[in-house]
Amino acid sequence: MLDVCTIETPEVAAAVLDPLRNRLLGELETPASAASLSSRMEMPRQKINYHLRELERLGLATVAEERQWGGLTERRLVATASSYVISPIALGPIATNPERKMDRLAASYLVALAARAVHEIGDLIRRAHTAGKHLATLSVDTVIRFRSPEDRASFSRELTDAINELVAKYHDESAPGGRPHRLVLLAHPLPKPAESKEGDAHARQKG
Repeated sequence: MLDVCTIETPEVAAAVLDPLRNRLLGELETPASAASLSSRMEMPRQKINYHLRELERLGLATVAEERQWGGLTERRLVATASSYVISPIALGPIATNPERKMDRLAASYLVALAARAVHEIGDLIRRAHTAGKHLATLSVDTVIRFRSPEDRASFSRELTDAINELVAKYHDESAPGGRPHRLVLLAHPLPKPAESKEGDAHARQKG
């Protein structure tokens, strides 16, 4: 089972967004049969079995084991991944693309970069899994609380200078056997926690 599966076709995307099939995939975190799911979800077995067949056809579920019960065969299926993410390529021509003319300082450009990463890395994960190989990647995730916009701007300049220095040191366009790697740096404010309706009402009353 993959940790993450990237979905790249509209048909598969529609399947995981369908409420019933979405719930079935959640139930298939561990192997289960149509009969057990029917009892658990309180739905007709025939209906459950139909949707399981569709999930299997789309590559979202696979047979974990088969058991013989008298003259019948019980098929226990399991999801092909622990979680799923929809790649922008599933949206076809309307998908965001950082190669289009965009303001590189705009938040929309950052979203386009992140979407491209989902597509490229998802494809690499799938190929590595098929080949039985490990995909080497690097990720850094941290939080910085800047004292002021001036400090944030200074940090950005210093970080850019440091990255340019490292790229100049390690980049070799003509290295035999070398492989290009994409480096993307993203920085954005953290979303503020949503206030509860009760808290909003209380604030209005105080005001």
